[in-house]
Amino acid sequence: QAQLTESGGGSVQAGGSLRLSCAAPESTSSRRCMIWFRQAPGKEREGVAAIYTADGSANFADSVKGRFTISQDNAKNTVYLQMNSLKPEDTGMYYCAAGQSWANCRWPPLTERSYNAWGQGTQVTVSS
Repeated sequence: QAQLTESGGGSVQAGGSLRLSCAAPESTSSRRCMIWFRQAPGKEREGVAAIYTADGSANFADSVKGRFTISQDNAKNTVYLQMNSLKPEDTGMYYCAAGQSWANCRWPPLTERSYNAWGQGTQVTVSS
């Protein structure tokens, strides 16, 4: 299966911003849904934001609404997660995944096995 490549993670202070990128080996439009998950130490992986590639509509976890945005650049086969007003509880490994169905973008997200491509993750650390 094709792999995705995340980048843009790092360490920031609370209130700061980061932009994560997820690059796909082919057009993101070939996948109905692109989604970001995150996993904090000792916690289960959770959905953060998803974008339906056909029309750019998006869903977000309640914890990030108003602070995070998700967007796509079809020319670059890349999806972005803009994270503003970061909080220490946003700390974790952020993963990009892709799904072939519009259902992959519904909220809450489907189980992880429903997404057929994953990246290796990028670490985000927010200090207080």
